[in-house]
Amino acid sequence: MRLGSWLGAALLAAGLSFGASPEAVAQSASGYPNRPIRLVVPFAAGGPTDIVARTMSPKMSAMLNNQPIVIDNRPGAGGVTGVDVVARAAPDGYTIGFGSAGALAISPGLPDRTMPYDTLRDLAPITLGVLVPEPVVVPANMPFRTMQEFIAAARAQPGRLNYGHTGTGSMPHLVGELLKFTAGIDIVAVSYRGGAPLTTALLAGEVQMGLADLPVLLPQIRAGAIRALAVGNRERLPWLPDVPTMDEVGLPGVDTNNWHGLVAPARVPEPILDAIHRAAVAALRDPEVARSLYDQGAIPGGNSRAEFAAFIRSEMEKWAAVIRRGNVRAD
Repeated sequence: MRLGSWLGAALLAAGLSFGASPEAVAQSASGYPNRPIRLVVPFAAGGPTDIVARTMSPKMSAMLNNQPIVIDNRPGAGGVTGVDVVARAAPDGYTIGFGSAGALAISPGLPDRTMPYDTLRDLAPITLGVLVPEPVVVPANMPFRTMQEFIAAARAQPGRLNYGHTGTGSMPHLVGELLKFTAGIDIVAVSYRGGAPLTTALLAGEVQMGLADLPVLLPQIRAGAIRALAVGNRERLPWLPDVPTMDEVGLPGVDTNNWHGLVAPARVPEPILDAIHRAAVAALRDPEVARSLYDQGAIPGGNSRAEFAAFIRSEMEKWAAVIRRGNVRAD
């Protein structure tokens, strides 16, 4: 399954500028890498992002002179803390990061969150790592069997139904707000601190609908404890082949995926960025890595540096508009 089919229209090219002289670039790139590389994961060890990074890193290492890639977990502020570590690191290619949609594209648009870095100025995009679908789900004991039935009930009872998400300003929260605008419904957002508490709330019937990353919800969907009504992709998902897309249920504007991608500090010499990019793409296209990512409910990426830069910019614009319209504030 190729990345282009998930991103839709072709991404615009975006150039990256580097301040180093040609002589400095050549000197910095020669023999790279000759020591271990630090890969900052801005979430706790054992979480979905950490697992993806650890799945990719051995294959990347093999492409980078067999130098070890050391995972450095730096959780905090929805991924912002770890990405800031990357933004402040020396631009020598020995510190890279696995940034999230939240830290790279959503947090910069939250009006009450002070950002320690500028995504477009302080970071060099390398490649999209994974796309993570966001299904709309309901508890199995709810009467809604289709997205249309849920929307009809919400329109008949404005402000009476609610939906759970994984934190104010998170991707699932903004997906819910986008769904509200597009469907023309009034449902109440209920915030939980992560996917596990949200899943518990769904199982207990505390919320009538929920949104979270597919890997969090998939076990309970397969167990029949919660029901998926729709997925925010342009194509049906291989994990949920019977679940329609938002296009199919009449909500073409709700085209959403969570995502994570590799970034480096700005001003890393371009030959080094190219070397990291080649290693990352080779890892993502490795059959063993790709199968492992699919098993976790993630879609492997691997686009170009320019495509990823343009994708980040477009995501920043999209979610900033949702934040403004929904008057969303950070936790």
